[in-house]
Amino acid sequence: MKTVNLVALILLVVGGLNWLLVGLFEWDLVGGLFGGMDSALAKLVYILVGLAAIYSISLLPKLSRN
Repeated sequence: MKTVNLVALILLVVGGLNWLLVGLFEWDLVGGLFGGMDSALAKLVYILVGLAAIYSISLLPKLSRN
C-alpha cells in the first residue's frame, strides 16, 4: 500500500471516529486533543481529514476492479 494511501486511510479513520464521538457524546475528539475547534492545529487536522477524503475518491475505481 502506498504511503499516501495509508496516511489518507488513517486520517479518514480519525475523522470517522471523531464524528462518531460527536454524534454519540457531543464531544469533539480533535478539538479536545488539540485545544478546541478554533486552534490552528485542530483546523489543520480538519483540513487534512478533508483532503484525505477528497484524495480517497480517486481510490474508489481501484476497489471496483478487485
